Amino acid sequence: MELQLSRVDYAVVGVTNKNCLRLLPASTPKDQSKVAIADSEGILQVFSVKKNDIQLHFKTLPGPPIISLKVAGAAGTPNDKIFTATGNEVKGYTKKGKLFLVFDSGMTENINSMYVLGNELFLCGRHIYNHYRDCKDVGSYLCGDTIVDVIAFYMTKSKRLTSLIACESRMIRVLEHARLIASLEIESSPTVLHIYHSDDDDVKTVLFGTVDGQIGILNIETLQGFQRWLISNEKNSSPIVCMDSYDMSGNGQKNLILGRQDGNVEIYYVNVQDEMDSTSLIFLENCNESIMGMQCGIVAAPGYDEILIVTYSGRILGLTTQVTDANFDGSTGNYIFSSDTSTRINNLKGEIENLKMKLNKEREKYQESTMNSFMELSAISLIPINSTFILDKNNASYTLILEVPTAIDNILIECNCKINLLDVEKNTAVISYSKISHSKALTYILATYRCQINTNRIELKIQTTEGHKGVLQAYISPVLQPKCSRLLQFDIKALSLHYRVTEYSDLNRPFSELKLKGSFSLAEMHNWISQCLPEVPEKPDFSNDTTLFFQSSILNTVLVCIYKKGDAEFKSDNLMTLNILKEVLSVEATKKKIKLEFNLNINDECINHVIKIIEPRLLRHKEFLRNRELLEALNELEIVEEENVKYLSDKYKSILDKKSELNEHFKTYPDYLERLYESVINLHINYSKLKGLNQSKQKVDLLKMYLDNYSYEGILNLFLNGSETKEE
Repeated sequence: MELQLSRVDYAVVGVTNKNCLRLLPASTPKDQSKVAIADSEGILQVFSVKKNDIQLHFKTLPGPPIISLKVAGAAGTPNDKIFTATGNEVKGYTKKGKLFLVFDSGMTENINSMYVLGNELFLCGRHIYNHYRDCKDVGSYLCGDTIVDVIAFYMTKSKRLTSLIACESRMIRVLEHARLIASLEIESSPTVLHIYHSDDDDVKTVLFGTVDGQIGILNIETLQGFQRWLISNEKNSSPIVCMDSYDMSGNGQKNLILGRQDGNVEIYYVNVQDEMDSTSLIFLENCNESIMGMQCGIVAAPGYDEILIVTYSGRILGLTTQVTDANFDGSTGNYIFSSDTSTRINNLKGEIENLKMKLNKEREKYQESTMNSFMELSAISLIPINSTFILDKNNASYTLILEVPTAIDNILIECNCKINLLDVEKNTAVISYSKISHSKALTYILATYRCQINTNRIELKIQTTEGHKGVLQAYISPVLQPKCSRLLQFDIKALSLHYRVTEYSDLNRPFSELKLKGSFSLAEMHNWISQCLPEVPEKPDFSNDTTLFFQSSILNTVLVCIYKKGDAEFKSDNLMTLNILKEVLSVEATKKKIKLEFNLNINDECINHVIKIIEPRLLRHKEFLRNRELLEALNELEIVEEENVKYLSDKYKSILDKKSELNEHFKTYPDYLERLYESVINLHINYSKLKGLNQSKQKVDLLKMYLDNYSYEGILNLFLNGSETKEE
């Protein structure tokens, strides 16, 4: 890496929410800044670092969780006023801790995100956007999607006040005076918005981070929407939680600093103006916890730039340009301590002993209270858990991330539908499976992860199968007394491997159509579709026909949903998708006692189309399998010395050269060939169902034979010409 930074740990606060860490500006550019931090216990505190010691300036009493923290100031004044959002209330503090504002927004939803610009205040709940000026309501906007972030700025040319809201349904909306002026579609769900200021303060670029780890650029001045990807997710698909722009390398050009959910802090060299100038990673550090807040400035020592970070559990740390191991003697490998350093170490040891004594007293007090004769219950508060369940489009599997403020003892995974648990390189937990009689039990899989000591974050990979709908349950048991567990539930949709797209460009695909008519309402059909597909907006479009586009992450086939009250049309180039959708809609309509009229138009060209999609992947993976078998044979012969390698043919030499590529491929796609086989077999089963044809085990065995010894003509003939008589 081109940049070297040293880690410094400062303090620990309570569990934090996103965007709850900010720096207060210093009086001079190279002076130290104060740190404002808020946590889920409702405590706001401001501190600074003087001679490596924490100096607390003020601290509020506990209260409801603080959701957002911003610093701002009136036009022409420093941004030294602190604003916190709790529930539907906003409070303002001076840098000395004086409460000067308590504002009840009157919102019917709790505040999820906030932005302050001078005397302009922007508050967003899940669906409501409100704009206030001098604490007076000047406009609101009701959004059908879930709002995840909001920013505001003055346009460079028109100087008009413009705000942007990022929505879960792959949309960023532009508003002026609380009126929607543009909806910008992007390819992935956004998580955070950021205004990148170049050296010329008049030039502003809006960046956004996504759930799959990408950074994109928006063209706001001309409202052309998505411009390009600045950072792709080729190496890390972990969601972007926060970002900042600051000159950390000291060359006069701002770098882009990212904080990810997997704990990575990354610094990039970027050029947002020139597309030809490539982005490069110049620093990487992992903090082992989700990054919840981050800002760059001068904190620990005057003149030394630093990235101040707060993690999910409330750990505050810094990555500083100051050399922290100046007392390290490289010749002897020992540290040379000054008298001040030795005094600080002794003071820290004394503080640790005092904390141990207090902890033992509290434990004794608790034990005495449980032994008395009064009918008292022993209970603990609800354990906060940071969890995400996201589809990884690259390998068509779900990533389940669970993070707890304390150490995790074990996690029990239970699911009532067909899933597979995959190995994760970062996961050091020991997994054990329980035997289940699938004929009698409603549970398909029951597995326990026993975590290593001091593990508070775990990442699981879960492989689902389309056509199987159910609920994944995770019982998280932390290392706490008394023993307790927290249950989290995640829905697995029938078409779980599909993801939402804004549109599809390939108009030459052959489509089969499924049309429905019935006495259902628009809201009912929208709810039924959400039971079958992920990433469906919470509310449909009541003004026009609602149109949604989906794409399969394993086959890249497309599904188009067009529906309104009493009428729905579904088009796909994959007949298996239409059959699964038909079955789910039939079940949901039966629950409501609504009669549906189905009209299915099967295009046999879809069979040829899907087989042609699978064919190159199937052949490529078979080649990888053959090469891996040859590689294992070469490894058994221990042909590693250069003297022996030169006698090998070019074919075997190339296999040895591709060793890392082969290992990485099978690590990413552990059972990809079986999934492709399963896709073809399920397509044949669903095609036979839709055609009303008999399905026999002999046909499936014959199809497997054609797949093992790949024969395109044999597979196609089995689909189109190998059908038996229709069922009576």
